[in-house]
Amino acid sequence: MGKKILVAFDDSENAMRGVEFITKAFTIDHKITLFSVIPDTAAACEIFSPELTTYFLSQREVFCSMQDKKTELVNEAVKKAKDLLLKAGFSEDNISAKVAPQQKGVARDIIDEAATGYDVIVIGRRGLSAIKEFLLGSVSQKVIHSAGDISVVLVG
Repeated sequence: MGKKILVAFDDSENAMRGVEFITKAFTIDHKITLFSVIPDTAAACEIFSPELTTYFLSQREVFCSMQDKKTELVNEAVKKAKDLLLKAGFSEDNISAKVAPQQKGVARDIIDEAATGYDVIVIGRRGLSAIKEFLLGSVSQKVIHSAGDISVVLVG
């Protein structure tokens, strides 16, 4: 019987490389979940404060639609990823997708989902510059360091 694999998934090339890696490295009896965390930009849209910059206020509508646009892009990428997995021979019954709004933070939300019974996390490396990665950290680094006893495969 196959393992449960959680793919930390978004609309990036690195996430799709993670799916391609699965098609080559895992057998088709594994259960694959494409898991996306949508960052919460809508919360900022609820703020009505005189301290907000004039620029933000003038661009508020565009900013507030970002979460919807990101969800749309992720859903399109999920469809492509499912098609790729199906072409590789994975059963439709063994492929699922879950798109969730950010709760604690993208990395923490991935870890929390993985803790619900997954055996492996597959995550793409974002490709931040060494300085940005050092200063800001990356989701993949945070997942690797917080995964506990769940194996993590980092795909570059």
